[in-house]
Amino acid sequence: MSGLLDVLVGVMIVIGSLFAVVASVGLLRFPDLYTRMHAASKAGTLGSGLMLLALALEAPHLDIFTRAVAGVVFFLLTAPVSAHLLARAAYLTGVKPVPETEPDDYSRAIGVTRSDPEGER
Repeated sequence: MSGLLDVLVGVMIVIGSLFAVVASVGLLRFPDLYTRMHAASKAGTLGSGLMLLALALEAPHLDIFTRAVAGVVFFLLTAPVSAHLLARAAYLTGVKPVPETEPDDYSRAIGVTRSDPEGER
């Protein structure tokens, strides 16, 4: 049974590493703050989560297992919320998405036009 667990842990580490690489490539290649933040928060969270779960499965002690699982929960709870808040703050301070981002539904939802950098209603 230990051999199968080792294979599973190895696969999870490799897949998690691939997601982390995809997130870093996305940070370098995507055109604006919003798409870069999406890459970092989604792929980065999945990659880190998979690697921490692999650590939890391979952990020899309960305290290491608990910390690894707590780290996964922390990533899953904080990364989407922080990405949303950073994107909202950037939008309201006037950071524009690339012109290909159409339609701009958020401006209609909050009553702000793209030319209004103050974000006032």
